[in-house]
Parts: sequence; structure tokens; C-alpha cells
Amino acid sequence: MGGSIAFQKNNRMKIRQKGKMWEMQRNIWLMAIGIIVVLILINNSAYYFLTKKTLEDSFNEELLEHAKRLEISLEQSRQGAELFQDQIGRELRTASIAAQYALDPDVEKVTNEQLVELSKKLGISHITLLKRLPDDIVLYKSSDDSQLGKSTKTWEPWYEVFNQLFDEKNASVDWLGQTLPNFWSGPFEVSSTRLDQVNKWGYYYDGATNYITDPYVGYERQEEYENATGVHRMIENSVQSSESLLEIAFINPETFPDGEQTIHPNGDVQGHKVQEPIFYGSYTIKSEKDTELVRQAYFSKETVTLRENINGKEIFKMFIPVFATDKGINITDRDGIPMDSYVLSLTSDYHIIQEKLDSQFLNLGLIIILLTGLSLLIAVVAMRYYRQSRDKVVSVTQETYVEEINQLFQSIRAQRHDFLNHVQTIHSLAELEKSKELVAYTKELTGDIRLMNDIINIGNPAIAALVRSKISQAESHRIQFSCSFTGLNMQEMGVKTLDVNRMLGNLIDNAFDEVLKYEEDRRHVTLIGKQTADDLEFTISNSCEQADEIVTKPLFESGYSTKQQDHQGLGLSIVKSIAEQYKGDIFVIAEPAGKLTFTLKIPL
Repeated sequence: MGGSIAFQKNNRMKIRQKGKMWEMQRNIWLMAIGIIVVLILINNSAYYFLTKKTLEDSFNEELLEHAKRLEISLEQSRQGAELFQDQIGRELRTASIAAQYALDPDVEKVTNEQLVELSKKLGISHITLLKRLPDDIVLYKSSDDSQLGKSTKTWEPWYEVFNQLFDEKNASVDWLGQTLPNFWSGPFEVSSTRLDQVNKWGYYYDGATNYITDPYVGYERQEEYENATGVHRMIENSVQSSESLLEIAFINPETFPDGEQTIHPNGDVQGHKVQEPIFYGSYTIKSEKDTELVRQAYFSKETVTLRENINGKEIFKMFIPVFATDKGINITDRDGIPMDSYVLSLTSDYHIIQEKLDSQFLNLGLIIILLTGLSLLIAVVAMRYYRQSRDKVVSVTQETYVEEINQLFQSIRAQRHDFLNHVQTIHSLAELEKSKELVAYTKELTGDIRLMNDIINIGNPAIAALVRSKISQAESHRIQFSCSFTGLNMQEMGVKTLDVNRMLGNLIDNAFDEVLKYEEDRRHVTLIGKQTADDLEFTISNSCEQADEIVTKPLFESGYSTKQQDHQGLGLSIVKSIAEQYKGDIFVIAEPAGKLTFTLKIPL
């Protein structure tokens, strides 16, 4: 009764231990799945933000490409407009020469009425004649009454040009303009006599008259050209064809945002066409940071961006520095020096941009969710498959272990069962005084008992069972298999029992296969195992006629075999790979007595 209660307690204890083991394994699996989920989420989050940055960079690149096309179009339009202005300048020079032939060379003999009539015939706006006084140059006669009697002494650099022409020199000033023989024409500029007009003037003097002939035309001709073929249409088309682009502006960074103005002698404020802050496009969506960013882009020569809420709308601005091939872009700095660069401003509705990005992010999010779900499914399936495979291996190992343990117990029971027979035999041999037979019989009996005790004393039952099963296998094949073990206490040896059995099993089977080639009296295999504080060592020797030749072969390479074709040559390769996993090694030597010895060492 007491034995039954103890057995039940032992069973309950084992059940609790198994329950704890399964709970621990379940927790390990849950932890592994959790780690995988976290890694997938981190990976997908990194992918999301990387893709977001890529999309935003792509949008910026798209704007830059758009700006590049605008820049090229502007340069082409500007060059065309300059050529058109040069053509107007030539026409003004031709009109000057024609007027000189039609008018008296003495300015006093020319009437304003003649100039009115002549300007109509020549198809120009007006003609003015400039007279040189001792201390001034004045607009002396003109078809435009508003110009009569005006002084030019304060007009820079026009006054300098007038003096150069009167001195019969070609005009040479650091200013935008067109110089031809006896002629100079400046860019379209605000009139000093009529501030509401923008004209282009030409000045001609060859010494045949006592006055400079000054025909001029209004900006309408240039404006018609630019509207028909120039940058204005290009800007309008660009804005209309873009969903998000709101306005485009070509900015003079030196005069932005107010431009350059002077006070006219009559007290009015006079602007200057070549110093306008916005010389193409429009600038209506304004931010307090624009001036700073325009200058930053201009001086750093790098693109600058701004994202800001302006008038309740999310706005994205890009300021791009542009450099022309020459200084003929018809803009000057505040000192009137021609410039070869400007800033291109693109203003976009970021709400539309954000909608596009959100749409792409939504698609990306769906893809990430699907990939995450698929990854988790694959991970679960893989873990389940791994677990089933592991359980299958464990089950097979347990079955083998149980079978070999049963064989060991069977041998022990057989010894106990035969003990009485052995005693009776010893008694009979003693009565018959058969001392030699008695010695031989007891020697054989004690050898079997010692071998069985050595096996039982192996600290790991599974390894002991393997050795016992190999002894039985050797007996069935009539192989003389001797074993010797020293200090084997494998309870905490740091090496998996399954791996030790795999290595020993392959080495013993390899030795058995070799000695089966010989007669029964030459089938010798020896297994020696010992354990120290530093390492675990097994030595297996077997008879081998070609030991010297075999040791030179690549025995431990996968696929190599000295056996028949039905062998795959994996045994020794498996042993070496397992040993290396535990930082151990295996090597082989040829003994002088025709033996082959494999030594396996595993550090503890």
C-alpha cells in the first residue's frame, strides 16, 4: 500500500514537471512570436518612413525639374526678347538717320509740329531733340509736349551717354544698353517725364547736326512680343497645367521685395523697370520669411524651401537660384549694375500635395499590413513545422532510448536469472577439482559482469543504452567489441546527449562496417571513453589492413566514402560538424599493428 502511494505521488510530481515544461516551452514560443512581430513592425515602420521621405524627395525633384524647364524656357524667351529689343534699337537708329535727313541740322529751325508729323510717318511714338548747353543737356524740341525743356543732368547714366555722343565718342557705360556707331539705346525704362509710361529710347549723333536725335517707342511692342511668344505665356501655361502650382515668380534678389525707387524733381516717386523686384510672373502669396529665404538662396546658391500656413492655406514654397550665361537679363542691382542671376520662386498648394502623398501612404499602409500578416502567418507555420519536426525527433529519440534501456535491463535480468546456474557450475567444477576450467569459467564470467558494470556506471543512461545496443550488435556479427570507460559522469557535461550518441553511433558503425570485411578472428573494435575536468574524449580503434592509405583520404568531407555505392559518405562528415559546433575536433591515425584509430575530443 505504501509503495502504491509513493508511486502515485511520483506520477503526480512527473505530471507537474511536464506541465511546467510545456508551459515554459509555450512561453518561449510566445516570446519568439512576439519578437518576430516587433521586428516586422520595426522593419515596416522604417520602410514606411523611408518611403515617405522618398516620396517627398521625389516631389521636390519633380518641382526642381519643373523649375529647370521654366529656367530653360525663360532663358530662351529672354534671349528672344533681347534680340527683339536689339531689333527695335536698330529701327530707332534707322529712324534717327531718316529724321536727320528730313530735318534742318539747326535745332532752332526745327518745329515741334514737324516732329509730330515725322514721328507718325516713321511709325514711332515720339521724337525729341536734345540740345547741349554750357552746364546741361536739355530736351529742346519734341513731339511730346511733356518733354519740352526738361533737364537731363540728374539722369544717370543717360547724362554721361549724352556727353559721350556730343563728344563724338561711342557710348560706353556700365549699364544695360545697345551700342552702335554714333548711337546708344538703353533698355525699356520708366519715363522721367511721364511716370506712367515705359519706353525705349534711341540716341543718335554723328556731328552733322547741333542736336541729338532721340526717337522712342512704348513698351507695348515688347509686351506684345512677350505675350505672344515669351515667358508670360509659359508661366500661365505652367500654372494652369499643374494641380498644385499656384504662382511662379522670377525675383530680383537685390531689390526684393520693394524694388528701387527715386524721388522725381516734382516730388513723385519714380520706379525703375530694370530694378523691379518681380520682373516676370506674380507674387501675391506672401510670407514674412520670403525676403530672408530669397537672399539665403541667392547668396548660398542652394535651393531653399518653406512650408507655412498663409491665409488659412498650407503653402509650400521653393526658392531656386538661377545663373544666366551673361549679364543681359535686363535686371540690375540697386546701384544699376547688370546682374547675371536671379531667384525662381515656385508656390504650391501643399494640401493637394499632401492628398497625393496620403493616397500613396494609404496604399503603402495596406501593403505593409498585408506583408505583416503574411509574414506572421509564415512565421507561425514555420514555427509549427519546426515544433512538429522537433517533437518527431524527440519522439524517435525517446523510443530509441526506451528500447536500448529495455535491452540493458534485459541483460541485467538475464544475468540475475543465470546467477544460480553460474553458482552451480562453479560448485561442480570445484568438486571435480577442475581448477583450470574453473579459472577460465570465472574469468569469462567476471569479464561479462565487469563490462556490464562499466556500462551501468556511465553517468548518462541514453549513452549507456547506446553502448549496450552496440555490444549486442557486435555479438550478433561476431565482432570482438571491447569497451573501457574512466571517470564518465555525463550529467553536466555541456554536450547534448543526442549529439554524443550521434557521434558515437556513427564512429562505432563505421568501425563495424570496416571489420566485417575480415575473418571472425580479425574483427576487433575497441572503444575507450574518459572524462576529465577539461574535456570529454572517445577513442575508437578497429582492424584495418589499408590504414596507412586511408588516413591520406578526405575522410571527413561530405559525400566521400570508402564503402560500397549504397553509402552516402555522410557519417564522418556529420561527426566532424557536430564536434566543431562544440569547438571540439576529431582526427585519425594509422597504428603500426594494422589498426585505424579515431580520436574525438570535446572541451567541457
